[in-house]
Amino acid sequence: MALIEDVRPLGAELERSYEVYVRGRLKFRVKQIVYVAFSLDERVMGFAFPKEERAALVASEPHKFQLPSESDLRFNWVHADLRSLDRTEARELVVDAWRMVVPQKVSRAYDLSHPGGPG
Repeated sequence: MALIEDVRPLGAELERSYEVYVRGRLKFRVKQIVYVAFSLDERVMGFAFPKEERAALVASEPHKFQLPSESDLRFNWVHADLRSLDRTEARELVVDAWRMVVPQKVSRAYDLSHPGGPG
């Protein structure tokens, strides 16, 4: 079971990333783009994910992943139940979401300095 504290330090560690609170909810941003957001009860993690791949992700593990609300389907976004994720999986989802909002050279530099992934 993953907890918000398993991924929170990662959001501050990733280049160009910073955390903010919006209406009591923790969010990770790069500039003004939100790439991860947590529900108020910290049980659900919303994260950036390619639109064309999200239906397959949700279908593969519906106990872990859900589509966002109808009004948010226009965004590259998926929800995950943190209680269904392990720590490593949650951290990998955060890094993959971050990759969607930073230049490739920044992402490649992270890969070089973290060859084993975010662990």
